Amino acid sequence: MLAKDSTSHKIAQRAAQEIKPGDFVNLGVGIPTLVADYFQNDANTVFLQTENGQLGVGPSPMPGTEDLYLVNASKLPVTEMIGASYFSSADSFGMIRGGHIGVAILGVLQVNRLGQIANWAVPGKAIMGVGGAMDLLVGAKKIIVTTTHMTKDGKPKIVDQCSYPLSGTRKVDLIITDYATFSVDEEGLILEELASEVTLEQVEKNTDAPFRQSATLKIRSLD
Repeated sequence: MLAKDSTSHKIAQRAAQEIKPGDFVNLGVGIPTLVADYFQNDANTVFLQTENGQLGVGPSPMPGTEDLYLVNASKLPVTEMIGASYFSSADSFGMIRGGHIGVAILGVLQVNRLGQIANWAVPGKAIMGVGGAMDLLVGAKKIIVTTTHMTKDGKPKIVDQCSYPLSGTRKVDLIITDYATFSVDEEGLILEELASEVTLEQVEKNTDAPFRQSATLKIRSLD
């Protein structure tokens, strides 16, 4: 398991701040799965759904307490909250496609200048399936992206045009990286927040897409 102070955990902790009591939330593969560990006092009033058929997902289990039959869509061990329920994958996707998921938090390979994402395929590499992102882009009321700002080889993930296949035409609502937070409107990306250890110049240098700066630009706090 990643250390709590790792980059991925810091991104997940920031994303959890966007979730309100009463929200029904689907967590995607990768960084989004870590968000379940950061709801704090709202844990009993936030309802996590996973497309393999559970509503009422809890935080990650303590080491040594994992139930190998209780996993999320990423096949990672999870816990269950009081009142958790189980159902078929078909019913789960019915919830998603029927508009019953309030927030989807997704990982991505790339985001383009319009806020459209690519997160399901890398050309030339085999895939096991397209996953649920395409359905969530259509069915969830709000889409939040969590991702590192740069790839492992130092290339921007926020780009002018995606070089990977798009997951859908819908624009996401919020993009949270280890550098910054962007909102998205009809014109494109708006820089809303800087991570406390990052400068505006660093964001400009490492973002390969145009963006506007919010008049109320904030400095990120994880308190």
